[in-house]
Order: sequence, then C-alpha cells, then structure tokens
Amino acid sequence: MSNPSFIPFIDEKGNHRKMTLRLDDKIVIPLFEQLRAQISVMIAVGYLLPQCRLPTVRELATCLEIAPGTIARSYTELERDGLTIGRGRKGTFVADEPPHSEPLAQRQFRLSEAANRFVQELRQLGISLEDANLALEENYKSAERKDSLSSLDESISEQKLT
Repeated sequence: MSNPSFIPFIDEKGNHRKMTLRLDDKIVIPLFEQLRAQISVMIAVGYLLPQCRLPTVRELATCLEIAPGTIARSYTELERDGLTIGRGRKGTFVADEPPHSEPLAQRQFRLSEAANRFVQELRQLGISLEDANLALEENYKSAERKDSLSSLDESISEQKLT
C-alpha cells in the first residue's frame, strides 16, 4: 500500500482541514479512479460536506506528485456524478445534495443523538462540562496522533521492504 498524503482543504465553514488520500500506482486501478473513489467516499460519509472547497487541480497535483490532468479527470468524473460543482476560478465544491450521501438533516440528528448519549453518561459519572470538554479534546487529539503514527509506521515498514 502507498504512503498516505495529507491534503489541505477548506471546509464548508471556511476552516482549514486535511484529508488523507492513498494512491497506489502499482495496482491496475488508474490513479484518477482511485482519487475519484476516495473523494466520493469522503462525501458519502459526510467528511466532506456540501460547500467544502476541494484543493485546486494544481495544489492537489503538487501534493500527490502526479500529473494535473489526472486530477482534472477525477474532478470531471466527480462533477459528472453530481458530487461536486465546478465554479470556474472560484474552485470545485461539494454539491449541496450529493447523491448517495447521508442527508445533512439526518447527519445532524445522528450528531445530536451521540451528544445526548455522551452527556447522559457524563452526568451519571458526575463529570463537569469543563472536564468533559478536556477529556473529549484530549481523546480526539490522541486519536489523530495514533492515525498519524500508524501512517508513519506503515511508511517506515514500506521503506524497509524496498
């Protein structure tokens, strides 16, 4: 498996975030299709929400070290599938109602339900809001560090094999 690439993008609220992409030129699936599929999944599961601005073709080609035409083809396929909308010089954005994605209202409902369960457990444990926020933030950051470390471990293992 190839090393992950962490690609910056701007979410629907204008915040700078990163997406993880893995492209492998040693498999039979073309790179443009690997990229299209991974972005499609991120849209479907709600990691890329409507109005998220995707990186420009040039930015993504530079980050992934592949030809801009490969990125352009992926973006064309995503737009053809109704997942993204190209707005010329303004960029490429996730469509308001992408097909096969969880409706925004349903996703918001699931978030609310998860938050309610979390709050109920905290109250049963007698945990203050401040302590809950600290624990949540620490665990979220810890999960991100673990993701980064496992990616680094995979990268080191792959380098040892070659």
